[in-house]
Amino acid sequence: MKQDRFGQAGVLSPDQIHLLFTEGLQIARDIALFGTCLYTACRISEACKLLTSDVVDVNGPRPSVLFRRMNTKGQRDTREVAMHEQLAQYLVAYQPNLNKEYLFPGRHGRSHIRRGSADLILREAFERVGLSGFSTHSFRRTALTWMHNAGVPTKHIQRISGHRTLAALSGYLEVTDEQVEGAIAKLVF
Repeated sequence: MKQDRFGQAGVLSPDQIHLLFTEGLQIARDIALFGTCLYTACRISEACKLLTSDVVDVNGPRPSVLFRRMNTKGQRDTREVAMHEQLAQYLVAYQPNLNKEYLFPGRHGRSHIRRGSADLILREAFERVGLSGFSTHSFRRTALTWMHNAGVPTKHIQRISGHRTLAALSGYLEVTDEQVEGAIAKLVF
């Protein structure tokens, strides 16, 4: 777990997510920004660079979020992630200015919000609700771990996350002592 901004970002529990999104984050833009990270398993830098046109059909039958390859870590593949209903609600509440190029504009409406600014906003929100050991990357780790624990096939998770290999993806999946004990307990001969 992260300590003083070093180490691996912690995985959030449902109670911690609820606390953060109801009491920690106080502006609709911030809720939508970090909701995008949580409900699409994207990196904060990918969310910050989203264009308004990358959010497809929020109120339609198949809403999605498009992550353009030039904004992804490896800059290799564009990926489209189906939009979770909760994320759609966050975006509707945010009411982004569709005349702006970026979904999450930076100061004075120029360019996009910077990763450092998003990090500061989140650290203040975590401090506000008394949570530590988490960072912007916690949303990605949380989403991927929760999907894995729910039995979603790793190939599906890999497509959502954009990881090139299953080995790279496995570094994001948190395994608890209880899960290891449960796996051993399944050895019945």
